[in-house]
Amino acid sequence: MPTPDLLDAEKEHSLVLVKPDGFARGLTGEVLRRIEAKGYVLKGLKIKKANEELLGEHYVEHKEKHFFKDLVEYMSSGPVVAIVVEGDRVIEGVRSLMGNTNPTLAAPGTIRGDLGRDWGTGNVENIVHGSDSPLSAAREIALWFPELTYKES
Repeated sequence: MPTPDLLDAEKEHSLVLVKPDGFARGLTGEVLRRIEAKGYVLKGLKIKKANEELLGEHYVEHKEKHFFKDLVEYMSSGPVVAIVVEGDRVIEGVRSLMGNTNPTLAAPGTIRGDLGRDWGTGNVENIVHGSDSPLSAAREIALWFPELTYKES
């Protein structure tokens, strides 16, 4: 039986975050259900109140953008559920499950299309985040799950 704190280096991984709006609305179970129904494997799961330091590192590419302060404030406004997901082409697959970043434009059948909407807050409260590339997935997983390591092939 595999050790739960080891990731298979032969598989692709993604970080998925159920954002504060999704957690507050009780949508974590629905997000997890959709990920697992697709056949992906959960390799890490935790509820965490993210601090400014972690969010600054997570969103480092947005640090100089006008919305950065509001983004960090929103993401630190409540608990976040961090999930490591494993599977073939999991990054592409999870992003397809999530749908368009703008919940108003997200297709029906996607997480954001079915469960999200524009709440008029000025923030994009779109329930979930997913890694956009293997490189960002590795960086994000290391930030949110420093205890996870890759097993030797």
